[in-house]
Amino acid sequence: MYSACQIQDAYITGEMKLMTYSRFGIYAILSATIGLAACQPKPEIAEKTSSSASTPANNTEVTLALLQARAVPVKVRKTEACDQQGCTHYDLQTVQTNLPWIDQYFIERIQKAEPGAFSHAPNEKINLQPEIPQLNQRSIYVRYLGQNQTLASFVLENYSYSAGAAHGLYHQEFVNLDLNKKKRLQLTDILQAGNELKLLDQLYDANTLWLQQHNIERSKLQLSDNFYYGVNGIVFVYPLYALASYEEGMSELTLPYRVAATLIKAEYLPNLPNYPQP
Repeated sequence: MYSACQIQDAYITGEMKLMTYSRFGIYAILSATIGLAACQPKPEIAEKTSSSASTPANNTEVTLALLQARAVPVKVRKTEACDQQGCTHYDLQTVQTNLPWIDQYFIERIQKAEPGAFSHAPNEKINLQPEIPQLNQRSIYVRYLGQNQTLASFVLENYSYSAGAAHGLYHQEFVNLDLNKKKRLQLTDILQAGNELKLLDQLYDANTLWLQQHNIERSKLQLSDNFYYGVNGIVFVYPLYALASYEEGMSELTLPYRVAATLIKAEYLPNLPNYPQP
């Protein structure tokens, strides 16, 4: 299985490129019910007492945090860091939300990925040759995608260009957070126990044509821990070169919700129609 954290370590350190398109739409539905009551005679005192007693003294309600997020630049010590190998320009942006633990999660991820931007060490003086480009580029953007009940989704968009390279490299890492448990969800968290092989088999079946066109046999396909909730199903995202060429970009395989409903824990699925069992 491709781990998102392993992928991030491999790509954020110098092998990524920004992708700026959005795959998510967020829809809020508000319903209100209005009841009409006919005029009734005043209830007796005894009835009032009875009504009051029937109301639980400890009336606990489940509160659902409505997430608010906006893009903000990351405060760095250096926007450009230089050593004897050359200089690196940083463009780092994160999100600011109404839940501090989310903000802290992304800041720590960015600090770990790009320590040079936060280093106290002074820049080294280097002699740049004008005919040889020496400026590397690193970008990290955090984007808020949406909320589904207690599930919030973000994407880390990363781009890295090493001076003199033919092209930069990019990666998108999708981050799904459980707002109740205050944790990031891995595939093992949302998958019903013992369904890994069945999920892999169903994923291959749902994408057979594309996989066969790319000469990927069923036995060679692995699950990716990098996934997001798409319009038609859960989308598993693979890094550059894992399934296809650089020109084709990061590969995506969709597991339809009709199938996912039998494999994924109900609390980690959107509100779905009553699909007949396959």
